[in-house]
Amino acid sequence: MLPQDSAGEPLYKLFKAIKHQVEKGPVDAVQKKAKYTLNDTGLLGDDVEYAPLTVSVIVQDEGADAIQVKVLNCDTISQVKEKIIDQVYRGQPCSCWPRPDSVVLEWRPGSTAQILSDLDLTSQREGRWKRVNTLMHYNVRDGATLILSKVGVSQQPEDSQQDLPGERHALLEEENRVWHLVRPAEEVDEGKSKRGSVKEKERTKAITEIYLTRLLSVKVGRRGHVGWPQEPQPQHHAEPLSPQGTLQQFVDNFFHSVLAPGHAVPPAVKYFFDFLDEQAEKHNIQDEDTIHIWKTNSLPLRFWVNILKNPHFIFDVHVHEVVDASLSVIAQTFMDACTRTEHKLSRDSPSNKLLYAKEISTYKKMVEDYYKGIRQMVQVSDQDMNTHLAEISRAHTDSLNTLVALHQLYQYTQKYYDEIINALEEDPAAQKMQLAFRLQQIAAALENKVTDL
Repeated sequence: MLPQDSAGEPLYKLFKAIKHQVEKGPVDAVQKKAKYTLNDTGLLGDDVEYAPLTVSVIVQDEGADAIQVKVLNCDTISQVKEKIIDQVYRGQPCSCWPRPDSVVLEWRPGSTAQILSDLDLTSQREGRWKRVNTLMHYNVRDGATLILSKVGVSQQPEDSQQDLPGERHALLEEENRVWHLVRPAEEVDEGKSKRGSVKEKERTKAITEIYLTRLLSVKVGRRGHVGWPQEPQPQHHAEPLSPQGTLQQFVDNFFHSVLAPGHAVPPAVKYFFDFLDEQAEKHNIQDEDTIHIWKTNSLPLRFWVNILKNPHFIFDVHVHEVVDASLSVIAQTFMDACTRTEHKLSRDSPSNKLLYAKEISTYKKMVEDYYKGIRQMVQVSDQDMNTHLAEISRAHTDSLNTLVALHQLYQYTQKYYDEIINALEEDPAAQKMQLAFRLQQIAAALENKVTDL
């Protein structure tokens, strides 16, 4: 289980910080790209004019006071709904929130009321392309009042996707000829694209370097300097990122919560790492890199990276693709920190490695010190381990399904039954506990396997 007072809180705060930074700038709802991101493939490269707005939202039939919600005038109506739902229902579990396609957003600029939708008869058309409606399209201004009401059950679409609420999903059904902030380039002559000049390639490289400064600005909250051309200031009214808004502090806090020697190491980790050390000694494996890889694969990569990339596994949250893109960069950095291989960086290196080039050596040392600290801990006896597991089991009796866990373990033993039986028969500790005999009894009872009984 994830300790709330150690790694749980820093991980949640990291997720919320990324989400906050992403939503401060434009996010292309069709291309799934954001102005503020750590991931170059998810970067909205084109400059988009936008302005922050604060709208007053009244939730119909709930009798509550109007709620102030921050949005952008370039947000699609679905994006506005998501931000409103996030604010209005923040006190409830995310899994209980209404879906954006299950609510209606209404604007009353005067005596008349207007339903706001991603697509309608007013949507801008340019040839075969249709643009997704935004607040700017409807001319919704700062301080406007919006009414949020729920759609009747009979009106809700039967089939919805988590990443594509009904309205946006409908957009993409229209031959993919819809766009939001940046319209995809028209198909160019294939031969012409292959004959790109050296000058054009150099220009592309320069643009890539400029984009890296954008990634750095999100990471450290100011213009990062790498000795490359600096990005021109975009012309819009949004406030630039400040040092107080840096993501890096949240990344550092998470890494420290997982790897810092001051935090208590679960007995199971110490017990298992000692087991790996014993196996290395038993098989005369003296290569420290091999043992390091064993430990890395068993804990940081299998557990921490998995949770870092999928915070919804342990938190009741919805992870948008644009947030997932930045989480993937941090997860890759965590993976790089766990390797002993030194990568020489150049201007052609992946942006995620350039982005964390300054911190990676510190992170690598943290991993080394973490493994070293565990090795120096007092050994956990079999009795202590059994006691600890019993305590964990009692503490989570109502939240864990032991039958499912046992079934999954048995499926594993089925796959490697003969190998496991042989190993248990040869192991002195397993012999004392008659584990091979017990497993044979289980197999005989469940599957009528041929045993030595």
